[in-house]
Amino acid sequence: MSQFVVAALYHFTPLEDLEGHQAQLRAVMEPAGVKGTILLAREGVNGTIAGTREGIDAALDAIRALPGCASLEHKESAASEQPFLRLKVRLKKEIVTLGQPGVDPTKEVGTYVAPEDWNALIDDPDMVVIDTRNDYEVGIGTFNGAVNPETESFRDFPAWFREFRKTHPQKKMAMFCTGGIRCEKASSFLLSEGVEEVFHLKGGILKYLEHVPEADSQWEGECFVFDGRVSVRHGLKEGNYDQCYACRRPITAADKLHPHYQEGVSCHQCYDEYDEAKRAAFRERQKQMRLAKERGEQHLGVKRGAERSEG
Repeated sequence: MSQFVVAALYHFTPLEDLEGHQAQLRAVMEPAGVKGTILLAREGVNGTIAGTREGIDAALDAIRALPGCASLEHKESAASEQPFLRLKVRLKKEIVTLGQPGVDPTKEVGTYVAPEDWNALIDDPDMVVIDTRNDYEVGIGTFNGAVNPETESFRDFPAWFREFRKTHPQKKMAMFCTGGIRCEKASSFLLSEGVEEVFHLKGGILKYLEHVPEADSQWEGECFVFDGRVSVRHGLKEGNYDQCYACRRPITAADKLHPHYQEGVSCHQCYDEYDEAKRAAFRERQKQMRLAKERGEQHLGVKRGAERSEG
């Protein structure tokens, strides 16, 4: 039986007094034992948290009490273990970093498409379908026929799109991402770039995998998530991927048999990205994690990838 509820959420709304909201959320979540990351910015709130049913309900009530957040929607899934190490409530310039100051989803966004209507939309031969996630996320699963921008960061998306548009001047474009936040913000950007018809998957891949039966699905593979589960499958069941805690990329059991794989130190994808000094530091971290486990403690260096929010 799953012990923890995982809630992924975001909401674009103008926020002031960020430090006051930060303290307010901490005061509710910490006593409730909720862990994960919440980002607050003047454009809204974003995050993924996990805890008991009672703790998550209290946290969601506190978040919806923020100005303009009463209608905030969230996605829920389950985890057999607490997928986060600590609670972080951070203040940021953007809740998802696009780096385009003129883009404002509170003023202009594309057309939301319900998961149940997504298949018909992307079957339109005149529709360009774009996966707005990072390349390592796309690598383990995406929608059939979707364009992969091969970006390392969402901040790279605007430059990629401007080049892409030179050879793809289509009037209709649809986008998707993990939970909806990146494609919603990207839809505002595309409209500012003059695309006439812009669509995005409401609730993201997570809502699609939750609501669309696998037999009817056009999703292929698994969906990377920003917590210790690493990936989820249809029905939001925990996936089959682990993670390289050197580079944070998802890896399979077969990948662990590669000569360049060393737990916590490197995998075949990142072996050439770090010098020996860096790998030595990773080995020391892994040693400290092992010693902490032997003492029955949890070392805060474990599950590095579990501490990020979608972005």
